[in-house]
Amino acid sequence: MLDYNEVTPGAYIVIDDEPYECIASAIAKKSRQKASNQTKLKHLVTGRVIERAFHQSDNLEEADISKKTVVYIYTAKGEVWFHDEADKSARFTLSLDMVGSRINYLKQNQPVDALVFNEAVVDIRLPIKVELLVTEAAPAVRGNTAQNATKQVVVETGHTVTVPMFIEEGDVLRVNTESGQYVERVQKK
Repeated sequence: MLDYNEVTPGAYIVIDDEPYECIASAIAKKSRQKASNQTKLKHLVTGRVIERAFHQSDNLEEADISKKTVVYIYTAKGEVWFHDEADKSARFTLSLDMVGSRINYLKQNQPVDALVFNEAVVDIRLPIKVELLVTEAAPAVRGNTAQNATKQVVVETGHTVTVPMFIEEGDVLRVNTESGQYVERVQKK
């Protein structure tokens, strides 16, 4: 059981038999009232964010979330296929809606962390940075590089990333999966 003040960002709790992750919290005390913890909670299955206040008298159930490594296989018909890292025959799917924009950073045979609640995978977690190969890039035009000029390139997953003008087709980039921004060039063509 968790006290109201232990629900901090990164904590997993259960509300109405559903798993939630705390993404923001602030403990506040108004004049004569008792302290409360104002939180924003993200539902791990649907991704919906709710706001909830917890008080000193509240005892919350901590969600029994475990992590396991799974491998991305492919995407087809609105389903994203994975298999257990240790057993390739243990395949499962998540809906494309559940994976969301993170699909833009998944490469075939890429290992990712899966969050497991009640023996079912409820979410996946990507590394903060991934390396992606540039498959399409327009050439830099001479004279167009005076003031931090950028261009759009297409990476191996089909996603478009804004990069500096010196990036060429065949380069390997490091991209932040949380912001979607270019970080650095890892390998030059």
